[in-house]
Amino acid sequence: MSHDYRLPEDHQQALLVGRVCCGDARGPTLVTVRDDQVIDISASVNIMADLLDRDDAARLVAQATGPVLCDVTTLLDNSAQSPQVTPHLLAPCDVQAIKACGVTFAVSLLERVIEEQAAGSPQRAGELRTELQQLIGGDLSRIVPGSEDALALRDELKARGAWSQYMEVGIGPDAEVFTKAQPLSSMGFGAWVGLHPASQWNNPEPEIVLAVSSRGQPVGASLGNDVNLRDIEGRSALLLGKAKDNNASCAIGPFIRLFDAHFSMEDVRHAMVSLRIEGESDDFMLEDSSDMREISRSPESLVSQTIGDHHQYPDGFMLFLGTMFSPIHDRDGPGQGFTHHRGDTVTIATPRLGALINRVDRSDRLAPWTYGIRRWLADQQRRT
Repeated sequence: MSHDYRLPEDHQQALLVGRVCCGDARGPTLVTVRDDQVIDISASVNIMADLLDRDDAARLVAQATGPVLCDVTTLLDNSAQSPQVTPHLLAPCDVQAIKACGVTFAVSLLERVIEEQAAGSPQRAGELRTELQQLIGGDLSRIVPGSEDALALRDELKARGAWSQYMEVGIGPDAEVFTKAQPLSSMGFGAWVGLHPASQWNNPEPEIVLAVSSRGQPVGASLGNDVNLRDIEGRSALLLGKAKDNNASCAIGPFIRLFDAHFSMEDVRHAMVSLRIEGESDDFMLEDSSDMREISRSPESLVSQTIGDHHQYPDGFMLFLGTMFSPIHDRDGPGQGFTHHRGDTVTIATPRLGALINRVDRSDRLAPWTYGIRRWLADQQRRT
């Protein structure tokens, strides 16, 4: 079988785990992929948070047996259909908290400052971009957050009246860590993602997402789309919740790849994450990439700023590591920058994790989120 770009390039060696909707009363089912077959491993473990908390998670998945649901190409094809048919992929996480880090790349730092000072206006953004680049100078990516050089730059920017709360989290000692979405609310591979209907300036944010155990140990990684509303967050950082957490505004998938002898945090640190946006109605195409080697805070430091003596996550968490992608390409007219159109297809990919593909619509036009903790618990009880 030829390689399916939606899977890791070395998928025959990859320990992939995910959640599948089979369309029956059992609810979501945990699966792995082995020899291109999707295997139901729910007899061994059926709660992703439980699996990721096990010291022997990789061994358990490698040895787990169960019925074959379908081949993996069929699962991906089913998931990409609209409406989806069963079996299809869900987001690979279940009861974990879904956290995200912002302003972890120098390029995105500048764009967050521009959003804030433009007060949500894409027309003003181009002028501000030039002004700030001339004012700051140098290469922000070389600044170590919290270092003496970073604090000296902070003081200089304050003196010039150019300081921003985004600069504080970009080069200051404390990372921005926020709640992206509620447990069980994320969309999976092939599903539609949503934009708040009030937003007129928005974009995808392609990111690597760490799967972290309740002990604060990263145990695997996936891909994510931290859908972003630039105009709403730009009006005020206090609107971050409205800008980030809406119906279908978070996507994770297609699978979680567990760390093992073939895949480690080193692969995350050196990943190149690509993005492609394809317009449905205007033949628009945008391609870009994020190099994880340019991140200003290490993945381990972001994890430690999220969990520790100051905060615990008894069910573990998924952690978006941030993006350097902030599109400035004009789509609808000169000086207007990029924004989504309904029907856009977004593909986020990296060779060791495969591809996460979603289409875009308004949050209020998509199916409401109804599957929460109580229904999930009821499904788990029916399995016992």
